[in-house]
Amino acid sequence: MALFDLPLEALREYRPVLDEPDDLEDFWAGTLSRARTHDPLLEVTAESNGLSLIETFDVTFAGHDGAPIHAWYNRPADAGPDRPVVVEYIGYGGGRGEPLERLSWAAAGYGHLLMDTRGQGSSASPGHTADPAGSGPAAPGSLTRGIDSPETSYITRLMTDAARAVDAARALPGADGRVAVAGASQGGGLALAAAGLVPDVDAVISNVPFLTHMRRAVDLVDTDPYQEIVRYLAIHRDAAEQVLRTLSYVDALHLGRRATAPALFSVGLRDMICPPSAVFAAHNLYGSAGPTAPEREIIVYPFNHHEGGGSLQQRRQLDWLHERL
Repeated sequence: MALFDLPLEALREYRPVLDEPDDLEDFWAGTLSRARTHDPLLEVTAESNGLSLIETFDVTFAGHDGAPIHAWYNRPADAGPDRPVVVEYIGYGGGRGEPLERLSWAAAGYGHLLMDTRGQGSSASPGHTADPAGSGPAAPGSLTRGIDSPETSYITRLMTDAARAVDAARALPGADGRVAVAGASQGGGLALAAAGLVPDVDAVISNVPFLTHMRRAVDLVDTDPYQEIVRYLAIHRDAAEQVLRTLSYVDALHLGRRATAPALFSVGLRDMICPPSAVFAAHNLYGSAGPTAPEREIIVYPFNHHEGGGSLQQRRQLDWLHERL
């Protein structure tokens, strides 16, 4: 794929006009308040993994409206001091898979809570969490479920789960209360959302994030998942205003503006799934709703698509987080 978005010099300065709803903070305060009437941890069960250096727990925590959300919790098995926890969110379509699939964070000495994604988990990796909420008509996929209202939107439920995963991480055995949120693609967008909804997290790692500056992304790329929204509106021709209103409540660009933790981003300049201008908008405006913008950095991969920096970026993440935790 050739370069298709703004030139890099323009991307570094790109700060779009925002379409935040006036009641954005009130909406999310009410949503999280209802979710937090439930204790975060529902069940933590030791899981045999065949390893001698890492121990695994099968975790269930209370997500949106108290719905049970599954997660894997890996940590070093040395029974040493309590440790910070990296909460990781998964890319679109994937689930938490098996506990041996992602060992880097625990091997680096952190606790690692990998959140399952409600109602997904039938694409790159299997999931174990249902989405018990119903919805009206929707396009195939997850994005347009309940999209006629922020109260019913699937993305609202998913972002609430992401925030509650932070609450759960702080209550885990062997956790010292410090939490970093991390993910790529959908996971990167959820990390930004969680950091805005729980602004006292300690660090944010967001690789090629999805769910940011969605209005532009829908217009700019013709790839899934954003094309789910296009296909929905091609049939529901009179719903555009309401759909765009819903997206304004669940745009990780808007929520990330309320974050206060240091953040590391990455972007691929040839990414036709999460276009560079949508990623740079999230980076450039990150933390801008507060009195002082937090530390932020973006690693640019000029010749890469949605895979971004791959294992090179993973090593950069380990070094970056080690300096901060």
